[in-house]
Amino acid sequence: MTGSTKRSSEAAGVDGPVAEIGPPDVAFGEPSARKSRWSWIGLVASVAIFVASAFVLWRTAHTISAADVFAALGRVSGGQLGLAMLLVAVSYLLLTGYDFLALRQMRVKVPYRTTALASFTSYAVSFTLGFPLLTSGTVRYWIYAPHGVRAPQIASLTVIAGITFWLGMGVVLAWSLMTQAGAISLLAHTSIFINQLVGLLTACAVIGYLVWVSLKHRYVAVKGWRLELPGLRLSLGQMALGAGDACAAAGVLFVLLPDGHGVNFATFLAIYVCACMLGIVSHAPGGIGVFEATMLVALSSLPGSQVLGALLLFRLCYYLLPFLLALALLGGYEIVKRLKSGRDNLCDDSGGAAGSELRREAP
Repeated sequence: MTGSTKRSSEAAGVDGPVAEIGPPDVAFGEPSARKSRWSWIGLVASVAIFVASAFVLWRTAHTISAADVFAALGRVSGGQLGLAMLLVAVSYLLLTGYDFLALRQMRVKVPYRTTALASFTSYAVSFTLGFPLLTSGTVRYWIYAPHGVRAPQIASLTVIAGITFWLGMGVVLAWSLMTQAGAISLLAHTSIFINQLVGLLTACAVIGYLVWVSLKHRYVAVKGWRLELPGLRLSLGQMALGAGDACAAAGVLFVLLPDGHGVNFATFLAIYVCACMLGIVSHAPGGIGVFEATMLVALSSLPGSQVLGALLLFRLCYYLLPFLLALALLGGYEIVKRLKSGRDNLCDDSGGAAGSELRREAP
């Protein structure tokens, strides 16, 4: 680890440097046999979740007619759609804060408009196409590289953004499970004790992490690079930001549910977060199929056609429309960049030609 990669935390007025990037540490060698076994277990679990979800969707499709789904879509009001789109905007606005916090702690100065563009487009693309490390990392590098952000810093930013997401999800899940254990048990046919226990364990994990990073600087290895994790103050900010994003995203689907469903938002949050987590574990792009199956099972007390209609609109509002907007923004960004580059080259050529002409005319 070279000393040049470190920054003074006192000079910045915040917690210690989040990302200390250096050459691969000797301790981080080839994956051990234990890690290999865990990889296989994770793969098997992902496939099992996806197959089970596919079965649930197949079974549900045989009990719901297309006419019922279209009728449910027709009953969604313009007010519901307008509120859903507003919450989509709030969620993606909060997502830009993920990159903003990470760059601030890495002492990398990038204009917020660039941060917002990179964050929005990278998330919109990765949410739809999946493989976030590849898709979001590529988009981020494309936009951040001209501002001097190096590939290892992109990796660091991705790690910190992931921590923000999981801290937010964790605190929302813990609060919902512990405060709404009874309502969740009636809705999802689970045990009140299990709900409270899972909520308590999740809260302990979040608190334990906060205590762990507050005691001293903590490091993690990512692809052989040694990165310093955020301190307590930044972690609390990440937790609040991630929780706000989770609530806004859950609100999109909540307002699209049929009127009179009788589910309060606090109860719905736990179901939404669990569905998101299962979708992530399955490694399906955007959790597609797994997320829908989990929501259909958890909300089985509601009319299936109306829930499915709300899920289809949720995919449209939160995934497809932002994805199309992101593609348009990336195309516009590339066009503007090329036009600017061509103009600069033309000015350089014109300046060089004028200089040569003056030298020829000089006595």
